[in-house]
Amino acid sequence: MSPKSRAQLTAEVAQRTGIDDTMIDKLVRAFYGRARADALLGPVFASRIADDEWEPHIERINAFWSSVALMTGQYHGRPMQLHVGLPVDGEHFDRWLALWIETARDVCPPVAADHFIEKARMIAQSLELGIAMHNGAMVAPGERYRRGH
Repeated sequence: MSPKSRAQLTAEVAQRTGIDDTMIDKLVRAFYGRARADALLGPVFASRIADDEWEPHIERINAFWSSVALMTGQYHGRPMQLHVGLPVDGEHFDRWLALWIETARDVCPPVAADHFIEKARMIAQSLELGIAMHNGAMVAPGERYRRGH
């Protein structure tokens, strides 16, 4: 995508939803504040991110959500690779999504919250499936036939 096309798309989404960098930062900080205090999610984060690493983590997550929500292209990481080694399962993803939805509804205007929630649902599904496949809890379509079952 050309820089001009990306900028036009970003402007269109921002105009339609009201999402901007300030809103993304507010949502991300509110969500991670809640997630860190959550009985299920908090220990996962605490085991991977030291207190002095949170600000750089928030900055990366802001770039990620800017890319996801506004199509800015700011994030250049590989989320699946960063998450496959985590000790998480469907229960964690259900809680992550419920907490994200609650936070988005509390922090954002309805149109923006709906946009963030739609994107979060896709992310949760993709990561949950990818991690399950990585952990052998689920095989890719057709894989069991290649294994001779």
